[in-house]
Amino acid sequence: MEKEISTRDTYGKEIIELGKKNKDIIVLDADLSVTTRTNLFKNEFPDRFIDLGIAEQNLLGVSAGLAAAGKIPFASTFAMYAAGRAFEQVRNSVCYPNLNVKIVTTHGGLTAGQNGAGHQCLEDIGLMRIIPNMVVISPSDSVETKKALKAIENYNGPVYLRLSVLPVPIIHDEDTYEFEIGKGNILVEGDDLTVIATGSLVANTLEAVKRLNNEGYSVELINMPTIKPLDIDLINESVSKTGEVVTVEEHNVIGGLGGAVSEELSSINPVKVNRIGIKDQFGISGYPRELLKKFNLDADGIYNQLKDILDNKKEVAS
Repeated sequence: MEKEISTRDTYGKEIIELGKKNKDIIVLDADLSVTTRTNLFKNEFPDRFIDLGIAEQNLLGVSAGLAAAGKIPFASTFAMYAAGRAFEQVRNSVCYPNLNVKIVTTHGGLTAGQNGAGHQCLEDIGLMRIIPNMVVISPSDSVETKKALKAIENYNGPVYLRLSVLPVPIIHDEDTYEFEIGKGNILVEGDDLTVIATGSLVANTLEAVKRLNNEGYSVELINMPTIKPLDIDLINESVSKTGEVVTVEEHNVIGGLGGAVSEELSSINPVKVNRIGIKDQFGISGYPRELLKKFNLDADGIYNQLKDILDNKKEVAS
């Protein structure tokens, strides 16, 4: 793993590159452009940037109108506001008519940090994936973010892209990694346990899995950037080998990646699904890395939880 970069910083830079090549791209924000990094696009293309002020429902309504007129709107704000405050507009104005709106959010999960529970959206993946026509993506690093942005630019339909505030290590090779909507990729192969991670916690999970495998375990790690549509074929192939699965996400264990995996596997390959994430509670104010440690979502916390699961599986088998 290389240097750490916040995926929202990658978005700020990459949307400019996309905008240079595609004149139909319009970026919208709701009085948070410095924080979401869309101010960079504003500086480059002021005539293709719209700030709606503190009016997120209007942000999504205007975005829907632009999409209906043939433009490609990228609407950016905090996850709590796009998925929560503007849920009705996302559902009825964007997804019901299946319009080509890209919702790009920051401040999902605990790593919204000192902003506290009111801003730490731990429910957005669940809210967005239950809406018909919506694609839900949570990239793990800067490289995956860049590739995902290009993919969703070329995809015709609603997309929810969840970005991280906290800088995360680069785990993919930009020259070789190919992102495809609806596809996961195996980062580490193993036979004892399938671990599926998404978003900002993939790097911590990778560190934990490598440590376990160095100790003699055999853990398979899948990076799952697309929560909807879910790559159930890859998951089923892995679980058919290992017999048990763990999901890891910076989200409530209800409704997110763990819920999606459980729902899909229950009908085709019912196995035990363990869910690592926020245990159905609100976050608290604090420094991002300290919060991850408190909620056992740093590398050590994930390692300890995975080790307990592996040891329990071995005990049951014996």
